[in-house]
Amino acid sequence: MKANHALTITLPPDLAEMVDLKVRSGEYASEEEVINDGLRSLATEGAGLEDWINDTVLPTVDRLAANPSRAVDDAEAWRQIKAHMDARRGSSQSSKPLIK
Repeated sequence: MKANHALTITLPPDLAEMVDLKVRSGEYASEEEVINDGLRSLATEGAGLEDWINDTVLPTVDRLAANPSRAVDDAEAWRQIKAHMDARRGSSQSSKPLIK
């Protein structure tokens, strides 16, 4: 097991209060646990974003670069986004992919 590395940090009042509240509520046993969990969540979120960019965004950009005629204008893109969001909310509206 790796040894811990001690750091001294200064937090703005709102974040310090958030840490204190988490400990006082019993959700965490110590300030250290709050900070550790927050940093782990940040790392996981960052990895998820990077995966999404690599797995979804970049292939879409590549498909568009290979065939620009598949692109839609901004009004159509927003219509499709709204339709997709409505469908996810249980609306009966259908959604088409942003790229044909």
